[in-house]
Amino acid sequence: MVVVVKVGGRVLASNINGVVSSIARFSSSGGRVILVHGGGDEVTRVSRLMGIEPRFVVSPSGVKSRYTTWEELQVYLMVMGGLINKTLTAKLLASGVHAIGLSGVDGGIVRAERKKKILIIDERGRKRVIEGGYTGRITSVDVSTLERLLNEFEVIVMAPIALGSDGVPLNVDGDQMASRIASALRAERLILLTDVEGVYIGDRLVEELDPNEAESLAQKVGPGMNRKLLMAAQAVKDGVGMAVIASGLVDDPLGQAMRGRGTRVAPLNT
Repeated sequence: MVVVVKVGGRVLASNINGVVSSIARFSSSGGRVILVHGGGDEVTRVSRLMGIEPRFVVSPSGVKSRYTTWEELQVYLMVMGGLINKTLTAKLLASGVHAIGLSGVDGGIVRAERKKKILIIDERGRKRVIEGGYTGRITSVDVSTLERLLNEFEVIVMAPIALGSDGVPLNVDGDQMASRIASALRAERLILLTDVEGVYIGDRLVEELDPNEAESLAQKVGPGMNRKLLMAAQAVKDGVGMAVIASGLVDDPLGQAMRGRGTRVAPLNT
């Protein structure tokens, strides 16, 4: 069984050992994992240490994202592709998991087009077009390379960095990378591990949605969760068996998510 897991940076900061042991347990039973990690808070921390103030923008649909300048791209590559990726890979290896740490640049596994212009909502609430910076929109995933790697390794740890068409690495959203990889591989599950138990409406946990319901609900929830809902819905529409948005802070987070704990996005006919 192949599953694609996205683990947020806040989960790693609080429960990296729990995530690693959960993945080790899953892989020991024959499962294969592509683990896409976040780490935006750490990028922000290191950027500020280097005198670079991060900037975030909001799209008209309410999706919040990092605006990546050339200077911050250097920090992003260092933290995501180096510090977090290699720390996570090292911990998996120390737990007995045959793991490899990569980014989308390696082998051209994930390619993206640089966003030349982006539409944002400015501080006055008005729509405005600005330069795109060094963020990318994923255009392709090299399935054959991933499949060969999965024959050799139990876990592939992927930093959310893609290869731009002009040869420049690009910052890409981790949820989007996980969704696109899961779709390309037709994975059995897409698991999005976050620092909450799932999607809430008021104080009620939403346990199951179909893709259309997920896309509709994405318009009503806050930044961060709206993107996860959209990416989960798209993956299921593309043929992924199920997507689950679940807590990465619990005991055995991957196992619990695989058993359906959290918010499940399932095909219409299930």
